[in-house]
Amino acid sequence: MAGSGVFEDIIEGDVFKYYTDGEWKKSASGKSVAIINPTTRTTQYKVQACTQEEVNKVMESAKIAQKQWAKTPLWKRAELLHKAAAILKEHKAPIAECLVKEIAKPAKDAVTEVVRSGDLISYCAEEGVRILGEGKFLVSDSFPGNERTKYCLSSKIPLGVVLAIPPFNYPVNLAVSKIGPALIAGNSLVLKPPTQGAVACLHMVQCFHLAGFPKGLINCVTGKGSEIGDFLTMHPGVNCISFTGGDTGVAISKKAGMVPLQMELGGKDACIVLEDADLDLVAANIIKGGFSYSGQRCTAVKVVLVMESVADALVEKVNAKVAKLKVGPPEDNCDITPVVSESSANFIEGLAKDAKAKGATFCQEYKREGNLIWPLLLDNVRPDMRIAWEEPFGPIVPVIRINSIEEGIHHCNASNFGLQGCVFTKDINKAILISDAMETGTVQINSAPARGPDHFPFQGLKDSGIGSQGITNSINMMTKIKSTVINLPTPSYTMG
Repeated sequence: MAGSGVFEDIIEGDVFKYYTDGEWKKSASGKSVAIINPTTRTTQYKVQACTQEEVNKVMESAKIAQKQWAKTPLWKRAELLHKAAAILKEHKAPIAECLVKEIAKPAKDAVTEVVRSGDLISYCAEEGVRILGEGKFLVSDSFPGNERTKYCLSSKIPLGVVLAIPPFNYPVNLAVSKIGPALIAGNSLVLKPPTQGAVACLHMVQCFHLAGFPKGLINCVTGKGSEIGDFLTMHPGVNCISFTGGDTGVAISKKAGMVPLQMELGGKDACIVLEDADLDLVAANIIKGGFSYSGQRCTAVKVVLVMESVADALVEKVNAKVAKLKVGPPEDNCDITPVVSESSANFIEGLAKDAKAKGATFCQEYKREGNLIWPLLLDNVRPDMRIAWEEPFGPIVPVIRINSIEEGIHHCNASNFGLQGCVFTKDINKAILISDAMETGTVQINSAPARGPDHFPFQGLKDSGIGSQGITNSINMMTKIKSTVINLPTPSYTMG
């Protein structure tokens, strides 16, 4: 059960504590933030509403701890990460329970997220040892006009304090995708979890605590974004920000100044379907890509661009599969569960109403109960409809019929987003040419967009983000190059 057993220290009364200096603490504010269960629409949990003064103390603790952590041998950092990964997977059940109740993630998917997160941490440990265990040796006479009088030794060193801000939809996995690289690289960490998903994050942090990381190295503050959000992201103690989310990231990037940024800010992932595509494969991937976790994924299929000649057949196949989707509470492992909040459901409904008013074909009847929205495929969507461009983050997939490959590429590239896209065709030459033309960070060929495996590069263009993720890229991003140059009195040539 959440908040019990090895997790009993993280809660007092009915309010979960925040974590700093190796201890679980109550906020001096005496206030808490309610976490609403998307299914019941009632308060499920409460977390501390930390103050700006507490944030200051957390930053100071993180700064002090980082100096010592940077001196910790690389093998020891990896050893502790492996230990945390094992503890996380051992206690997957109570953490998954939090995900079910906080964000209405289907029970089986919640367990998968926790196990995947443990695997990610372990991979970080191994990859970090490989990357950070090697430096570079350069000699001066490789550049014209120089003799061999200088030896340059370069290595990667930590940035300092990393501020990690994960989103609600994968609060554990996208937290450890920031925590693991930061720690193995020698940084300390301040985690600001999303409100929905905060309790799952706090349980995850306890697993790191049980692994025996030094006091002050890992910190987790909860509270209202309006009170500590900007204060955290603009804090002078922060040396790096890794953020996954929506429009808030744009505001953060404008205010962050010289701090290195890693931003993933959403997408409108296009699925281009050519005449020769395997339509059964396409239909299965539209269901998987568009409707899994009720479409609340940055990499969900968010618009289908299908050639007119095969559109009727594809829509028929997708509709047949939509009819088989199980709709209901996450505890029952339903395919479609309530979206995260009432405001999110209202936004999705607004997109559906706009499409209805402008003549889109509703392949299913629009149905909503509270935060639960039944899956909906919209055919004959046109570019003047909001759903053609806006990210619904819900179980609604628009279909736009196209008459040429160029038309599909144009629609994809006209979007402000550029996270991922996909192409379905049996012609690999066309697939590569279309992939090259699509202005997205990743293009999947004959598969729905997806973030993983977690060591693959993951990045967005345009409004979809800054920088690249994936374990290797994150480790490199959370370090900087330090060079030492040895100046010799005379040129030195090996065996010369």
